[in-house]
Amino acid sequence: MILADKIIALRKAKGWSQEELAEQLDVTRQSVSKWEGAQSAPDLERIVRMSELFGVCTDYLLRDELEQPPMQASGETEERRARRVTLQEAEGFLEAKRATAPRVAGGVFACIVSAIPLLLLAAASDGKLIALSENAAAGAGLCALLVIAALAVAVFITCRGRVEKYEYLETEDIAPDDEVLQKARSLQEEMRPRRTRVNAVATCLCILAAVPLFLVAMLTENGFAVICAVCLTLLMCAVGVYLFVRVGIPWESLQKLLQQGDYTRAAKRGRSRMGALSSIYWLVATAVFLAWGFSGNAWSRAWIAWPIAGVLYGALAALLGVLDSNKRKA
Repeated sequence: MILADKIIALRKAKGWSQEELAEQLDVTRQSVSKWEGAQSAPDLERIVRMSELFGVCTDYLLRDELEQPPMQASGETEERRARRVTLQEAEGFLEAKRATAPRVAGGVFACIVSAIPLLLLAAASDGKLIALSENAAAGAGLCALLVIAALAVAVFITCRGRVEKYEYLETEDIAPDDEVLQKARSLQEEMRPRRTRVNAVATCLCILAAVPLFLVAMLTENGFAVICAVCLTLLMCAVGVYLFVRVGIPWESLQKLLQQGDYTRAAKRGRSRMGALSSIYWLVATAVFLAWGFSGNAWSRAWIAWPIAGVLYGALAALLGVLDSNKRKA
């Protein structure tokens, strides 16, 4: 039996698609397809990795005359280290995620719109539309922001408490039962069309969120009107993000069970470093926002810190992903 046939047989025995095997090997699906079609051969590093994934020795993969796969001791040890996930555990995890998804999405929505009262009060005071001094308006708006943020944090903490016992799915290597894999794949296929539609709507909302700003800039120079446009922009973005989170949490829960996407074994190894950096990063971003806002009561401009921070965070995450990938391939 040649290497191509052995890869096909071992992959199917695991119940993996070509794409799932490719994700675990950090290659493209086309590469796996070429290996299985005997159009090319994997390098030695991928051979070793496949021997670990399939629990066979490298000799079996490399020598055509070996028809039966002798088990590799290190592979067996790895399988024993992987934490078993039963159907009951998986169903409890999925149910907890379904229940907390709308709450977490609502909390994120609240965090984004929490600056709106502050912006409106500051602009109304500046334009003499309300009988409040600038300091009083800023103080009232800041109090509203903190109350909304506190409520959102309370929601996040309670939701985390409900799913905390399943945290190992995100950080540890797991070995789901066959029933778990079948159910997760079935649910993923059912959910895929809805996820695509919701993400399309959310993306359009985030793109179109800039339209109110452009329209107001063309029609008037009134400061209060500009702030209202900024608030509408934030509201549209908040709705878009709510949709992303609402559909993203159940989808990611399935990816965790299937060890796909950001939850492959390789990706989990780099997750702890990113988690620590995330905490530091957003604390610094919050400090910048508050310092900018309190500096001359610049709350009407300080909101810009959040979209800038979001873009920079995405760039940081992408950079770390590339560095981790290069390290694994080195």
